[in-house]
Amino acid sequence: MIVHYKIHQVSEYINWIYFFHAWGFQPKYAAIADIHGCDSCRAMWLAGFPEKERPKAAEAMQLLKEAHRMLNELDADFETHGIFRLMDANADGDNLYLDGSTRFPLLRQQAVKCKADEPFLCLSDFVRPLSSGIKDKVGAFATTVDADMEHLYDKDDYKRMLVQTLADRLAEATAEKLHEDIRKTTWGYAPNENLSVKDLHNEKYQGIRPAVGYPSLPDQSVNFVLNELLDMKQIGISLTENGMMKPHASVSGLMFAHPASCYFSIGKIGEDQLTDYANRRGMNIKEMKKFLAANL
Repeated sequence: MIVHYKIHQVSEYINWIYFFHAWGFQPKYAAIADIHGCDSCRAMWLAGFPEKERPKAAEAMQLLKEAHRMLNELDADFETHGIFRLMDANADGDNLYLDGSTRFPLLRQQAVKCKADEPFLCLSDFVRPLSSGIKDKVGAFATTVDADMEHLYDKDDYKRMLVQTLADRLAEATAEKLHEDIRKTTWGYAPNENLSVKDLHNEKYQGIRPAVGYPSLPDQSVNFVLNELLDMKQIGISLTENGMMKPHASVSGLMFAHPASCYFSIGKIGEDQLTDYANRRGMNIKEMKKFLAANL
């Protein structure tokens, strides 16, 4: 399934906290995105800060205004894109088998637990085991923006950074909207879901969509496996020799529907798991270390 969205269709799904973080603002300043657009509401929001913090709050207010103006300009010429595939799936240990034969190796959580009886999770735990003889489902997805968007305003540093930070958020917002559409219609396991955008950002939906490079799916090289399943060039995504996606403002990952599925962090892994994972990925340990440097 391939989808294309106009900018205004996905901009409401933007998580502004991460946009403001990219510009060096603390989350309290990102709250301006939740304020009604009238002058009196903005003035009341600004007055709620201690006097010494008001210049920074006013700066955040102006940045948001310019971001919305830029989104309106982008809406005339650009779109975002998503590709999704729902596949038969089963788990075999820490591996997923997708579409019958594609092995997708995963890592098991090693992070220190708050409670001794908490399990060490792997994404494969949220899929029926191969031994059950019953097929399950897993989704694979990728989202991106029009490549030309990232190269606008080459002679204006401020506008170029504004476009690039918005492009990153739009790729994520597209993944958020795509996931919502899939839950409610395409996969259809949550047809009656009725959540606000804030609820979506707080992950109150059933299921998860862990993205490549994030804590539970840290190995960027699995983009090559996803590309075999999705053929990402259909929406304009290409991969570098290290598995990095181009355009930079792109997101890829898996989708799980299990009611108990949750986001987690793999944490630091030992040499034993590194060796086992490298073998399952069909890569030598030196090469695997390059992709898992943050987890060693």
